[in-house]
Amino acid sequence: MFCDKCGTQLQQDQAFCSRCGRQILAAIPMTRPMRGRVQEHVRLLGLLWLAFSAFNTLGAIALYIVANTVFGRFGLEAQGGPRAFLHPLLSILAILLFAKAAVGFIAGWGLLQRDRWARVITLVLGFISMFMNIPFGTALGIYTLWVLLPSESEEEYERLSEAKAAA
Repeated sequence: MFCDKCGTQLQQDQAFCSRCGRQILAAIPMTRPMRGRVQEHVRLLGLLWLAFSAFNTLGAIALYIVANTVFGRFGLEAQGGPRAFLHPLLSILAILLFAKAAVGFIAGWGLLQRDRWARVITLVLGFISMFMNIPFGTALGIYTLWVLLPSESEEEYERLSEAKAAA
């Protein structure tokens, strides 16, 4: 049993706490510690980032195909006009979207493995996704910030990372 004021372990017949001096009125049984927010949600968050990155990859591939077929060498025959502008623009956007998807895969995998660096990368991606991928990226970004941003979450994630490294 434990003191309800300071948490010191007590003997069965002890009337006062040896650490804080509080009178022990009733036995307080040891209970299982509650799981924190990060521990409950980090696996789901990692899986959501992997799924979201898969959709970003599909979008990047589709955008790159459109850029190189419709606006590429098989597309409009005129050298000027929209082809000269849209082909490089869509190609660059597809490459950037693919890079974002690759970083999302890395962040999701890192969260599932409880790596220390994954929390920071996921927070940055969550903030970026809030504005770039409306509405699903916004929802995932808000959920990411809710789970990983508070200082208590940082401490809990560090404990999970240390426990994973020690195992």
